[in-house]
Amino acid sequence: MKVFIAGLGLIGGSFALALRDHGLADEILGLELGEERAAEALRLGLADRIVSFEEGVRQADLTVLATPVDTIPLLAIKALNLVHDGQVVIDMGSTKGELCEVISMHKARGRFVAVHPMWGTEYSGPKAAQHGAFAHRTVVLCESESSDPDAVQRVEQIFRTLDTPIVYMAAEEHDLHTAYVSHISHITSFALANTVLEKEREDRHIFDLAGGGFESTVRLAKSASATWVPILLQNKYNVLDVLREHIHQLQLMRRMIERDDSEGLREMIDRANSIQRIID
Repeated sequence: MKVFIAGLGLIGGSFALALRDHGLADEILGLELGEERAAEALRLGLADRIVSFEEGVRQADLTVLATPVDTIPLLAIKALNLVHDGQVVIDMGSTKGELCEVISMHKARGRFVAVHPMWGTEYSGPKAAQHGAFAHRTVVLCESESSDPDAVQRVEQIFRTLDTPIVYMAAEEHDLHTAYVSHISHITSFALANTVLEKEREDRHIFDLAGGGFESTVRLAKSASATWVPILLQNKYNVLDVLREHIHQLQLMRRMIERDDSEGLREMIDRANSIQRIID
């Protein structure tokens, strides 16, 4: 199988490594903006050749769109304008509503499968790519009923080979759930990091006291703005809804602390502890 990956950063690069590790790709064509990143992707073995978008789509059995989410809808249209019945196009973006709406009436809509692997780190660029990234991590296929059965089957087979559990969702359902389990976590981390950085201007020793809890909580704050600004704006209404509830919970805890309400705090913390059963 010849694969073309537009965007050889964390997700696209890790997917390239996964395809190689499992013998799924005979050749990987890549697209990266900037000579330095393209050269790095080649050096790391994420692609065999760097090509133009049109060249890659025309040659590939599978085209993978792993660019920032605000660029994916237009790239999807461009790719679908070029494909024939034997080819498949997928994306790896973490928002799906706008994408699925934009491509819904395209004559080649059936050749597109909307994909979101539920994995990532705070790092970006080709050097962030990892072996084994998707193993045992859920992948979501959105609006698969709008895709041709053979295209869905090919994508399913790839992810089964990568040992990746598959779930199926509507685009709106996916965007709502990712706002809760992913997007709000990043907002919280960004806000906490900025809070501490603001305080650090007054107290130079604050980071001397930072332990593992702080480090794990703000880990996501290292995530690239080029990735996350488009995600938050594309999923704006779901994010705002979740953010309202998150702010409400913070306000509840603030009032309890102000009132020395130990019982209320204990109940909130105990209830929060129950999240472990979901994570496990």
